Amino acid sequence: MRVFFPCLLLLLCGTPRLIQAEVDPSWTTPITPFRIADNLYYVGSQDLASYFVVTPKGNILINPNLDSSPRQIRASVEALGFRWNDTKILLNSQAHYDHAAGAAEVIRETHAKNMVMEGDASPVESGARTDFLSPSPNILLYTPVHVDRVLHDGDTVSLGGVTLTAHKTAGHTRGCTTWTMRSHIPGEPEGTMRNIVIVGGTSFWSEYRFVASPGHPVSYPGIVQDFQHTFVVLRALPCDVFLGAHGGYFDMLTKLKRYPQEGPRVFIDPDGYQKFVASAQETFEKALRQQQTAAVH
Repeated sequence: MRVFFPCLLLLLCGTPRLIQAEVDPSWTTPITPFRIADNLYYVGSQDLASYFVVTPKGNILINPNLDSSPRQIRASVEALGFRWNDTKILLNSQAHYDHAAGAAEVIRETHAKNMVMEGDASPVESGARTDFLSPSPNILLYTPVHVDRVLHDGDTVSLGGVTLTAHKTAGHTRGCTTWTMRSHIPGEPEGTMRNIVIVGGTSFWSEYRFVASPGHPVSYPGIVQDFQHTFVVLRALPCDVFLGAHGGYFDMLTKLKRYPQEGPRVFIDPDGYQKFVASAQETFEKALRQQQTAAVH
């Protein structure tokens, strides 16, 4: 999650009504939806990624995004020729406002079953009030929503012959989730199956405390171990098609320039995936060393 700081989040009169911080315009700017694999489509905005998995028994939406996003996501789904009300399962990448705030509206309209990773289930059901950084101007509150199924690391979600696997890649949030699936990419030989990875998130900002100091405990017990485990998991995942919770993770807009000529194969990028993970790990380890040094002095 990224928020511009000029406007702070304020809670008014003890109610859930909020003054929301300004968000990146790329989070709300729509783009034409497109196909990634035989049964996987992109239905998000320029940067906030939403994915639609189509099956004969109904469909799966990954990431409802902002509270204003469901209208845009629905328009994209319908532009592709699918029925919004056939959305049977709602998944997410992380419990921050920019990925989870639209859940209440999606569920109200479609009655989809809401499935969330342990660690993020409580923030989703509290509207982010139990996020480990709350209260903070970076943690925007949203409408709480019931979780129908609490997921655990390695759990699978199946519908209509399609299976997604949930990998707990915590740190950014306590239940940050990376999703994987296998599918055929249009334009490739029949029977060729590709490993698809949708990265949940690896970032952090200055409020994240990895090392305790007087009066300032760590953000939550085990946060360093969670981040370290996340990079072990991500490095080990087989990845052909590199996707993520933000289009910026996988350089989506640049790749889309080649889409008219190359089609969905532009998202086959195992090298880009490994570089992303390595860069994210290096950034984390540098911040950890800096905090360790500061704590000593």
